[in-house]
Amino acid sequence: MKFARLGAVGAEIPVLVEGDRHLDLRSLTSDVNGDFLASDFRARVTAARDAGELPELGNASALRIGAPIARPSAVICIGMNYAAHAAESGSEPPKIPILFLKTPNTVVGPNDTVTIPRGSVKTDWEVELGIVIGTRTAYLDSPDESLAHVAGFVLANDVSERDFQMAVSGGQWSKGKIAAGFNPTGPWLVTPDEIDHRALGLRSFVNGEPRQDSDTSDMIFTVEHIVHHLSQYVTLEPGDLILTGTPQGVALSGDFPYIAPGDVVEVEIDGLGRQRQEFVAWEATR
Repeated sequence: MKFARLGAVGAEIPVLVEGDRHLDLRSLTSDVNGDFLASDFRARVTAARDAGELPELGNASALRIGAPIARPSAVICIGMNYAAHAAESGSEPPKIPILFLKTPNTVVGPNDTVTIPRGSVKTDWEVELGIVIGTRTAYLDSPDESLAHVAGFVLANDVSERDFQMAVSGGQWSKGKIAAGFNPTGPWLVTPDEIDHRALGLRSFVNGEPRQDSDTSDMIFTVEHIVHHLSQYVTLEPGDLILTGTPQGVALSGDFPYIAPGDVVEVEIDGLGRQRQEFVAWEATR
């Protein structure tokens, strides 16, 4: 199943995506949020669809695409999870998952405009596979239990400001990760039965030029390992988002320029769709 949220910011309509059809889910839920994802949502949606209780949403193609999940309670990220990316960053592959956090207000629509932070000189792109949690998760006994707690997967761009992340971080990465809008997400939430998360191609482009081109099979820590590992330290709630790391090919490598105002970044993952963001300069507002 594929789920999306369509409409203006703060007024998104939850839909089931079936080919070119967008079936309105408002008879079942007000949003694609933690309560919905924890409610045996696939069975409920299947029953309602088969009973003809989900009307098609008119004019869906004209509506803005929002993030496919409502604002999560937590956005937890894994760093250096592809060996080649660790190498281009000047680091050894980690022995255990590296953890950092993004704030919930970084989660925006996949095609929303992204503002480069005031004072930024090193804004960067990172295509990533995102995990959306479906049930409350703590102290799993084995990685084999992990997928039972996953509602689905999403495409994300872990936008980063490298100077904030490295030079003024005090050893913590989150300063370079938490600017508003720094986590375009979607266009869809795709349930685990629809894709093989172990072998998904993921790519990024800047102004139409290729940057990243890799596969999730190159992850150092698998989806199952990540969810199990995190559950030993944090209680994951339904609707929470986990970003699983990015492959080589970012500006931090020194091979490409950082993002400038007017640049267009596109990222894609097989089966999870494509995003497009224009980056604009920060301007003071009253």
